[in-house]
Amino acid sequence: MPIPCHFQHLWLYQSAVYSVIMIFATLLIISSLLSQTTSASSPPPIANLTYAAFSGLTLPNSVNQFLGLPYAQPPIGPFRWRSPSPPLPSSSGSGPIPATEFKPICLGTGVAYPTPGQSEDCLYANIWAPANATSESRLPVWVFIQGGGYNALSNYNWNGSEVVERSGYGVVVVNFNYRVGLWGFLAGGGGDGEMELNVGLRDQRGLLGWVQREIVQFGGDPEHVVMHGASAGAGSVAMHLIANGGRDDGLFHGAILESIFFPAQPFVGELGWQFERVLNQTGCKGGNSTEGEMDCLRNTDVKVLQEVANHAQPFPGKADPPLPVFYWTPCVDGELIQDFPYKLFKQGKNVKVPIMMGTASNEGTVFTPNITTPQQFTTFFSNNYPLLAATDTTSVLSRYTPPNFNTTPYFNPPNRPPFYGVLATAYGESTFICPQTNVLNYLSVDNTSSLWAYRYNVHDDENTRDGLGVPHLWDAGAIWGPGSLNSWDRTGSYRTYNKELIERVRGYYFGFVKYFDPNRGRLGTEPEWEGWVGGNETTGRRLLFETEGTRMEVLEQEERERCGFWLGLGEGRMEQR
Repeated sequence: MPIPCHFQHLWLYQSAVYSVIMIFATLLIISSLLSQTTSASSPPPIANLTYAAFSGLTLPNSVNQFLGLPYAQPPIGPFRWRSPSPPLPSSSGSGPIPATEFKPICLGTGVAYPTPGQSEDCLYANIWAPANATSESRLPVWVFIQGGGYNALSNYNWNGSEVVERSGYGVVVVNFNYRVGLWGFLAGGGGDGEMELNVGLRDQRGLLGWVQREIVQFGGDPEHVVMHGASAGAGSVAMHLIANGGRDDGLFHGAILESIFFPAQPFVGELGWQFERVLNQTGCKGGNSTEGEMDCLRNTDVKVLQEVANHAQPFPGKADPPLPVFYWTPCVDGELIQDFPYKLFKQGKNVKVPIMMGTASNEGTVFTPNITTPQQFTTFFSNNYPLLAATDTTSVLSRYTPPNFNTTPYFNPPNRPPFYGVLATAYGESTFICPQTNVLNYLSVDNTSSLWAYRYNVHDDENTRDGLGVPHLWDAGAIWGPGSLNSWDRTGSYRTYNKELIERVRGYYFGFVKYFDPNRGRLGTEPEWEGWVGGNETTGRRLLFETEGTRMEVLEQEERERCGFWLGLGEGRMEQR
């Protein structure tokens, strides 16, 4: 069935995102060499890791940079859909291995194979550390998990050198790649051990284990690791908080969740249709066991598998347009993720660490098609959360249209069609904003003193013109600096009228990363960031960032009620429960 015009906005958006990823992947090495030179007279920094020695660069701002460090063996051939294995010892006898260029990122959904800058061999990490750091420095470690909806890597190779410098050379920054799409989240294979599930999440845990073993060689403290995720990266952080039933494996000691992403995350048994489709389209269907089918898939050409990965289909019983925004996601596998996220948080089955969370005011705008009718609204939710009944989607629509929805100002950009703002608000709250509220409320049962939340409401003229409001991850420019985001450097406002936001936001972030308390890094002009739980045990306090200033706010009753409504669906039919 052809996609109607009113849904083409979503596909144009996704195509644009993937096109940008492809373009910038080819420019990574060039931009790195042009913008980050080092003095020829200085010997390169050397990191002697347990399996090999690597040489990096000392940048002009006195930051050591190591790019493309393997944290696992390549996940190819027999290692496809298996947990990452530690790197093999180097057989090189010619001295340290150069670590001066970014390696390819993991293959994402929506790109052809081959694509420059993307590869199945992709499990690499990047490190930025003070040039004077030694193994005795034991600096706080800031591990960043990028997003991309579990279908692509959208925040790849963000540069951490400016953050290290502006922290007073007081942190070590790590970012890395992990498997996504079909390569990281194929599920439904019977669970007989031949097909490991959620290997994208297992890659992340493999990286955290690598940090425990190796980070001291860069000046980091393995006993002071803050895990920070953005979007699907923040959703990943949530998964690690509840992984293995909340067992604390000592991999991290604080967590930052920036725009937490909660899509449908079904039980593995509900995904047999997805696995069958992959088998049929690769010609691997017909074996007498999952072992034989997986052997076939592991020997299938990368190009064939990538074509299958790109061919998303509706969930069973759903209409063609619009397809799910995010097709490949983590599943409840009964081991790493033992039950639905909300249920585990409700039961207190999570690692107990200080936590900071934040969302933008208009999280849903960049994901929302230009719809014009109520029917398109309900179809969108039905196709993205397939267990919702017709009565559920009708109830959602009622919640987000007058007279029930009276929030001022009502988000209805003048250059967008009817129902765009309604859907953007509803999707943003269902999938990002309310998961933050609901998870924080569950966490506050056992943690009343080290939970902080914020709302980012910093406007930009370009975003306003495009009808985006304050969109998803708009705070990233303030956290990392506008010149550090590669393809995400979309505006000049952080260099002009929003420039002062950078140090305001970073102050709180540095405080949390260094001391597990954002207030210990705040600028003297900024207010004290009060915790989510107030002195009278009430929840819902968050810091509000705006261009004009920063202040505390309390969730309005209407928003509390809407988040309670989503919690009711999430614990039942949205597969977030």
